[in-house]
Amino acid sequence: MADNTVERIQALKKEKNAVILVHNYQRGEVQDIGDFVGDSLELSQKAVAVDAEVIVFCGVHFMAETASILNPQKTILLPDAASGCPMADMINSEQLRKKKQELPGYTVVTYVNSTAAVKAESDYCCTSANGVKVVNAVKNDKILFVPDQYLGDYIMKKTGKKMELWPGYCPTHANIKAEDIKQKRMEHPKAKVVVHPECTPEVIKLADEALSTSGIIRYAARPDVQELIVGTEVEILHRLKKENPGKQFYPASLKAVCPNMKRITLEKVLQSLEMMMPVVRVPEEIRIRAKAAVDRMLEIV
Repeated sequence: MADNTVERIQALKKEKNAVILVHNYQRGEVQDIGDFVGDSLELSQKAVAVDAEVIVFCGVHFMAETASILNPQKTILLPDAASGCPMADMINSEQLRKKKQELPGYTVVTYVNSTAAVKAESDYCCTSANGVKVVNAVKNDKILFVPDQYLGDYIMKKTGKKMELWPGYCPTHANIKAEDIKQKRMEHPKAKVVVHPECTPEVIKLADEALSTSGIIRYAARPDVQELIVGTEVEILHRLKKENPGKQFYPASLKAVCPNMKRITLEKVLQSLEMMMPVVRVPEEIRIRAKAAVDRMLEIV
């Protein structure tokens, strides 16, 4: 059945001039049909570069929105409209406007894991991969960082800049505990430990490196890394094992599962291409303002 579904997806992809972009946290079988697999910004930038009219974005809603911000002329499909992000929902544009009034003169740096409406209220966007670089480039010493307090704390320590942090977080990464890292190190004493900077400061402190998903993938490919304890969403191990045969990878915690990322299945990808929905389109007034914040980031990195 799965083979037949994959064949039908491939046929429809050609017929509709579509490309399938898949985030590193998607189910393994969905990763396997992707034209490109990567992190949210990498994928949105791929969407700009490819000569396709239709983008099937296998990720969560804010990622499809970012693709729409950068590709207003293309049709962006999100195979499951309910695939959201709890962290992105921890702040809305009204809350951010209110906070800006409380903190006049502050520069707003917003993690890309946010809604288009929140990006539109921001001065800069950043990713987990480039957050340190973006914050270092901001001339202002007064910075409000939203919505991830843990990534903000990591960036603050790396840059030495004092920042106001919004109290948002990723529930999936918060499921990884310091005890998990200690236990895994005991079980695999030769393994390196790499975690995502959305993890808590206690977890980051115990790791060899804190890196974005794209950074973790590059780290795993290093010849000196043969065993790796991975502190991020467990599905990244599918790609790590596929690209690094012979190496050993261990999830820091089996509880690090994003249920929203798991909503998308091969069947939903097929249905999305058949029906050409659900479509994600950012209203033009919001899109232009959100794009300005994304563009300022891209100018730096």
